[in-house]
Amino acid sequence: MKYTSPRRKPAELRMTPMIDVIFLLLIFFVCTANFKPPEEMLPVDSTMPGSVSTEAVLPDPVDLDFVRIQIAFDPVPHWQIEGNHCSTFHEVQNILLLYREAKPDIPVILESADNVPTSNVVDVYDVCRRVGLTQIQFAAY
Repeated sequence: MKYTSPRRKPAELRMTPMIDVIFLLLIFFVCTANFKPPEEMLPVDSTMPGSVSTEAVLPDPVDLDFVRIQIAFDPVPHWQIEGNHCSTFHEVQNILLLYREAKPDIPVILESADNVPTSNVVDVYDVCRRVGLTQIQFAAY
């Protein structure tokens, strides 16, 4: 008896598993992507050399337990230090220098609104460190 082997069909390339894997990868990347809009405004020191700035009335730093800096953001950032509104970033730095000279170890609390970009909070943190204030805490209002 003669044995004949069955004819083999040419190998078929099945695309269904490949499409399933690609579809799952696509869903994974879409779900893990960040769709955060870019920040619109960056703080700019708009004071010119020789310009006149208003002097803020500061509370006595010796009586304070801490310095509260509130950061708000509508189209541009706004800062408020112990009730004194600061219109420029340079004013924030000058007021913090005054507090540090009067009381070098005074703690600072940075309070930021929900819509404030993180870069603005980090900028104020950097200024605090630059003037020599090292006890910095974060809060939200």
